[in-house]
Amino acid sequence: MRKVLVVVGLFCVTLTGFSQTAKEHTQKGRELLEKEEYVESLLNLNKAIELDPNYASAYYFRGNIKAQFDDRHGAMKDYNTALEKNPKMSEAFFARGNVKMKLQDYYGAIDDYTAAIALNENFVEAYYNRGKAKQYLQAYQDAINDCSKIIAINKKNVDAYYMRGLLRIEFGDLKNGCLDLSKAGELGDLKAYELIKEKCNQKGQDKD
Repeated sequence: MRKVLVVVGLFCVTLTGFSQTAKEHTQKGRELLEKEEYVESLLNLNKAIELDPNYASAYYFRGNIKAQFDDRHGAMKDYNTALEKNPKMSEAFFARGNVKMKLQDYYGAIDDYTAAIALNENFVEAYYNRGKAKQYLQAYQDAINDCSKIIAINKKNVDAYYMRGLLRIEFGDLKNGCLDLSKAGELGDLKAYELIKEKCNQKGQDKD
């Protein structure tokens, strides 16, 4: 009985070391990726996957490298694997959505952004990109709603005001669209004032 317990204990220790080693390589790969040292980052992430083929984060960061070099299908494959290993990885849904956006698969991108938001209701970037995808599909009111959600989370998000302003103008709500552009300008986006001159100050427009 004692021998069995020793064997089980050794097995558990081995698994723990196994997982930690993969984690360490992944962390190193992430740090190198942030420094734009892509080759060394890739080598570390490949090693992590070799040591632990179920370590989702390694696939995610490797996907980020592939996306950086516009290997869209390779990136998507790694994001798919990351999500198979960890279906609750919101950042992998977001990243896969970004790849689908580049491939002009807007409905697919919206689905991934929605999954990311379901896992993290304050995922501002996912709301923003989902709004962009909806804009491409001319679903203006839905896109406006995503911008409004961002502003509810962060009242100083200049990008959300700017995009909502454009969307409202496209949707026919000139006054509120121009007010949103004004707010974006107030928060520091100076190009908003160029749009105000172009879109909001035309003669004959409704002044109400």
